[in-house]
Amino acid sequence: MSVRVRRFRGGGWEVDLRVVLPDGSFVRERRKAPIDSKSGAMRWGQARERVILFDDPAKKKRKEVPSLAEFYGRFLDEHARANRHKPSGVAAKETICRVHLVPVLGSMKLDAIGNEDIQRLKAHLGAKNPKTVNNIVSTLNTLLRIAVDWKVIDRMPCRIQLLRVPRTEADFFDFEEYVRLVEAGESISPEALIVVLLGADAGLRCGEMMALEWRDVDFSRSQLSIQRSEWKGKVTTPKGGQPRCVPMTRRLAEALRAHKHMRGPRVLYQKDGNPFTQKVVRNLARKSAEKAGLAKHGVHILRHTFCSHLAMRGAPARAIQELAGHQHIGTTERYLHVTATAIRSAVRLLEDPSPASRFGDMLETGGGSIGKGSR
Repeated sequence: MSVRVRRFRGGGWEVDLRVVLPDGSFVRERRKAPIDSKSGAMRWGQARERVILFDDPAKKKRKEVPSLAEFYGRFLDEHARANRHKPSGVAAKETICRVHLVPVLGSMKLDAIGNEDIQRLKAHLGAKNPKTVNNIVSTLNTLLRIAVDWKVIDRMPCRIQLLRVPRTEADFFDFEEYVRLVEAGESISPEALIVVLLGADAGLRCGEMMALEWRDVDFSRSQLSIQRSEWKGKVTTPKGGQPRCVPMTRRLAEALRAHKHMRGPRVLYQKDGNPFTQKVVRNLARKSAEKAGLAKHGVHILRHTFCSHLAMRGAPARAIQELAGHQHIGTTERYLHVTATAIRSAVRLLEDPSPASRFGDMLETGGGSIGKGSR
């Protein structure tokens, strides 16, 4: 325990109190003393010290801070579920808390989680890829900020830094591979062909394929309206919360017309009459890839193919973003591949014997202009 008195900037004396309570907790107060003399300020500080130690009502009312294991259920119920996060998002947060956070930090009080503990968590997750680690620590960061907002703790107890994630290009089928894939899907079943085309000709996600209904298919305008998505039997809005419209290619429209049925409102049903599940969609995508002799497979590779082919054909990034339903343009930029052909063409520009004349021709044809004030 200590009482220190120092000059206050505006005049008078500041009292700095440091008190260790019987339960081992620590209290520090800095106040301007209501007394003008230094000795009087010291006596006032000593009296205040006794009040904190024995009679301070705040001591009796001091809140009990829960541990992470005690708090995360409330976080899921009163934050994620109450704010109507997508079922898949709630499930992901629950898994992160239960599988990754509680085993390492579960016994710690929320206000006791420090920077060293965050590094210990990252070390425990060393076998995970950086993006997975970032998802886990971001969930912890959100949980702690919610605890501050709800006044469960007074302030953020630590600073969370994300790992650097290497930028990678999304895997996709090239044009020749995609021709083989479409032929393979067509040979397996009408449903397999539609899964391939909905993914790579329209950019639908797995849950969007499952939830697609005939009322969403407008043959007269040749477009799909992506209004909903399904995850484990729960139907919600598409990822990002925004519906979108996607024009149909001729082959997708023809495949859907040929597949038209009266079994129910959805486009895709199993042979037993039940709607498609994630497992069924993934199996059809895998079987199509295997029959086409392709090593890579997956529903999301179909979506990557849709975005990549658009980019390689020259579609603007903003158009791809709208068609794919990306919230951020940075997601779309992963698909702006520079092909080997484009690279070779760029180097050939150096072999042009008269670059100046080519530049002049471009200006004369409206390809660009230089004014006196443009330098």
